[in-house]
Amino acid sequence: MLRMPLLCGPLALFLLPPATGAGWRSLFDGRTLSGWHVDARPEDRGKVFWQVRDGAIFCDSLGRKDHDYFWLVSDGEFDDFELTLEVRGFPESPGNSGVQFRSRYDAALGWLHGPQMDVHPPAPWRTGLIYDETRETRRWIFPSLKDWNIAPSQGPAQWQWHAEGWNRLRLVCRGLRVRTEVNGVAIADYNGSGVLDDAAHQAHNVGRRGHLALQLHARDELRIAYRHIRIRPLP
Repeated sequence: MLRMPLLCGPLALFLLPPATGAGWRSLFDGRTLSGWHVDARPEDRGKVFWQVRDGAIFCDSLGRKDHDYFWLVSDGEFDDFELTLEVRGFPESPGNSGVQFRSRYDAALGWLHGPQMDVHPPAPWRTGLIYDETRETRRWIFPSLKDWNIAPSQGPAQWQWHAEGWNRLRLVCRGLRVRTEVNGVAIADYNGSGVLDDAAHQAHNVGRRGHLALQLHARDELRIAYRHIRIRPLP
C-alpha cells in the first residue's frame, strides 16, 4: 500500500498552469444532458435526480432519501487530461457528491469503480481530496487512510470555499499522478503507483482510463449544481 503525505507547508504552494489556450472543449452545453447518461440500480432507474436548471447540471434529492447511488456519467472516456468545472453547494443540503474520473460502471454490481475527487459542501475542507470508489479499495487514498473515516486534522493545511456562490474545481491526471485544486488552492498531489494500477483496478479497467461522473451518494439528501465543465487532453 502506497502512503502519501498530507499536502501541507511548502507543498501546498504548487500552482497548476492556467486553464487557457487551445485544445479545450465543453462537456456541457448549458441546456441539455447531451453527452451524459445516468447509471443506477434497476430499482432506481425511474427516479429523476439529475437535470438541467438555469444553465447548470442540478441534482436535487431533498426529501427523497429512498435511493441508492446515482451517477451522471460522461459518454466519453479519458486517460490523461485537465478538467475544470464550477460547483455550488446549498446550506440546506447535508449530502455528499464528487467528481469521479477514470471510472467504469459495473452493471452486475450496480457500482461505479474508480477514483473520485470529493465534493462535500457540509465539510468543505474535504473538497479536492481523493477517495477511491473501486469496490476492493473504498477508502481515502489522498490522504492515505484505512477506510472512509476522516477528520479535519487529516485534511489540507489550506483551503477556500464560497458557501453562497460558485467554486472552481480543477483536476489534472497525467499517468498515475493526480492533482486537484479548489478555488486556486492546491489540495492534492498524488502518485497513484501501486494503487491505481493494482490488480483490482486492472481487473475493472479503471484508474488509468475511463469515464467522468458526478455522484449522488446513497440515501443522501443532496442539492448541488455543476456548470462550465471543460476538458482538454494532455499529451
